[in-house]
Amino acid sequence: MEIATPAQTPAEGAAIPLTVTHVLEHLYCPRFTYFEYVLAVPEGQERRWKVQRGREVHRWRQQVNAEYLRKKLGVVARRHEVPLYSAALGVRGVADEVLTLADGSMAPLDYKFARAPQKPFRNQRVQSALYALLIRETFAVPVHRGFLCYTRSKNKIVELTFGDKAFTEAERIVRQVLEVIQCGYLPPATSRKARCGDCCYRNICIQ
Repeated sequence: MEIATPAQTPAEGAAIPLTVTHVLEHLYCPRFTYFEYVLAVPEGQERRWKVQRGREVHRWRQQVNAEYLRKKLGVVARRHEVPLYSAALGVRGVADEVLTLADGSMAPLDYKFARAPQKPFRNQRVQSALYALLIRETFAVPVHRGFLCYTRSKNKIVELTFGDKAFTEAERIVRQVLEVIQCGYLPPATSRKARCGDCCYRNICIQ
């Protein structure tokens, strides 16, 4: 089958400032958006252990059986570290993998340096849905599914199914991020105060 090629080039999306990572940080605590974008206080990701998992992606990818992906998921092609852009959303990101499936659709595959939960966490579902939206716009192909690979559960792969509800939620969160940036207001902090201990902004945040 013919493999889809990007419908837009990186140059067209290069000026888009908002990334998938920024949206996930907003989900973690909306004040990340305020401090990083409105006050322009550097985040200092290198000091936060939770962002280190990306450095392991290449090694874990090599352990995922390509034959399993072909037989069980219907994968006919894989792209690694794929830059994606959505002018409509105002978001860009780099997917761990973009899979082309036998039915002509595509799907994101994201590696999680974690054990598989009973149900994928909200931030993981939103992240995958965002990548699905970016893939759909970048390649102009349908995207109905996403996959999460949990490396600490023997590379267990969990499938997500996307419909209008999942895409609408992802788009709504992006709008929330942009609203904070454009209006410059201080949003409420996360209600999960345990997260504050791992936050690089804890010394300047009004709890």
